[in-house]
Amino acid sequence: MSDVSQSVAAHQAQSRYPLIDTHTHFDAPVFDEDREIEAQSAYKNGVEHLVLVGYLYRHFDRLYKVKRSFESQSQLQSSGYSKIKSEKTSVESVAASQLETIVPKAHIALGLHPFYIEQHTEAHLQAMAKMLDKQRPIAIGEIGLDTFTKEMKESENFAKQQHFFISQLDMAVAHQLPVMLHIRKAHADALAILKEHAYDAKALGGIAHSFSGGEQEAKAFVKLSFKLGVTGQITNPNAKKLRRAIQAAVAEYGIECLVIETDCPDMTPIMCQTSGDNSSALGKNSGQSPNDEWQKDENQQDYNRNVPANLPWVLESLSELLKVDKALLARQLWHNSIASLAQSWPYPLD
Repeated sequence: MSDVSQSVAAHQAQSRYPLIDTHTHFDAPVFDEDREIEAQSAYKNGVEHLVLVGYLYRHFDRLYKVKRSFESQSQLQSSGYSKIKSEKTSVESVAASQLETIVPKAHIALGLHPFYIEQHTEAHLQAMAKMLDKQRPIAIGEIGLDTFTKEMKESENFAKQQHFFISQLDMAVAHQLPVMLHIRKAHADALAILKEHAYDAKALGGIAHSFSGGEQEAKAFVKLSFKLGVTGQITNPNAKKLRRAIQAAVAEYGIECLVIETDCPDMTPIMCQTSGDNSSALGKNSGQSPNDEWQKDENQQDYNRNVPANLPWVLESLSELLKVDKALLARQLWHNSIASLAQSWPYPLD
């Protein structure tokens, strides 16, 4: 067994803390071959809920298809549980057998991602607005501003990003839904828009997903009542700017300002990486064109694909960084997550 495999196995043997993965792209094609197995692994590692987050209109149906597959699996589990109980099997053995096949509850956020702005049209905005009336998601996202590449900085592209950002904030207000923000190298512009807009994160919730700004920006988003989304990047000791920003926000606002996420299949925790290839399966975290969605080639075995089961590593690294007990932090992160998503899911250990 490799050192990485031994480390992962040892980690899985530790206490299971109930967690919410507030941001995934678990519907991506890179999970088509083993999504059910990975979902079961996620639950065994504590992930009780996960959010499937939209980024392109043409993939919205895929989100609902994956959510239905989770629901179908849950129904099979329920019927199997009833059958075992009717045969008078002990509750303990039922629980043990069921834990092997249970999957998290899946939820959907719909949004038109700023990195793909060239692919979005007004028709997509209109169609998305109609979907909100018929298939209410848990949130609007991921939405925001992104100037990571030279193309994204061009005035026409950036003006279009701002238009789509504001339009989707309008939808969130109209439907009273929280938003998931994607803000990269555009924090000042995004904060300016949020301060002027009618969207109120204190009332509706909201997450600054995969936060990547500095200390003052972190505090500014929390001041607006957004939770800061922490990914596997926090596991990297060299991510000093991010780690300082999270520490600064917590020093001023407490651990109540954080949620955790995998952003899978990207943002793989450093202890789960097996190669130096950190290409993005969605294109959004790399320098490649936003018109190209990277897909895993059969021969590319070393791609660092992130999975929801890796979420406990984010919890562990955050616990070490903040010097907060893991059990206490996990419980608070649960309550932070349901507040940011405007939900009332009871904490399983209460």
